[in-house]
Amino acid sequence: MNELARRIDDALPQTQCQRCGYPDCASYAQAVAEGEAGIHQCPPGGTEGIARLAAITGRPALPLSREHGIEGPVTVAVIDEDWCIGCTLCIKACPTDAIAGANKRMHTVIEPYCTGCELCIPVCPVDCISLENVSGERTGWAGWSPAQAALGKARYAARRERLAREAVEHDARLEAKAEAKLADLAAASSITDTQVLDSKRAVIEAALARARAKRQAGT
Repeated sequence: MNELARRIDDALPQTQCQRCGYPDCASYAQAVAEGEAGIHQCPPGGTEGIARLAAITGRPALPLSREHGIEGPVTVAVIDEDWCIGCTLCIKACPTDAIAGANKRMHTVIEPYCTGCELCIPVCPVDCISLENVSGERTGWAGWSPAQAALGKARYAARRERLAREAVEHDARLEAKAEAKLADLAAASSITDTQVLDSKRAVIEAALARARAKRQAGT
């Protein structure tokens, strides 16, 4: 991320809501810096957010793009415990790890970590998530503090790091399992035909080679 994109990113509310049309605030900031996106596509930032981006980029301030949403109060998600089925889909969708719970267990929102991004609502199969206004009549940056933006950014970064770490650990487990099976394929399989076993061995060796190449490419 270049310096201009970094300054733009720092001026965004860091809700990670994707309403701007990009997967996160940093991606939107980069697109604005490169001239690929307008400065008026962030509903959570609202009018003041547009003014901030106009000052940074030197572009004229425009009305908030209705295509991307409207400026509104700050909200937090609330889960109806009586209807929650513990599907974990909202946990997977939350960009700041603000939802606690486990499979087939009731979930709950950790309010200070919720940015009101709304990404959990469409994935809920039983429609048990609603939004609660927590800023009253204050909208955009009038209801959203720099401290909340900093927390949202930090939580999002921590989640990305966690997911990357878990992906590496998952791949390592699969690789170890494949290597253990390859070490004594005859004992690990009910197949006795040597030609079939050789074919299986070749498939596993190829998969291990791809996994090692992928790991080396990522280092």
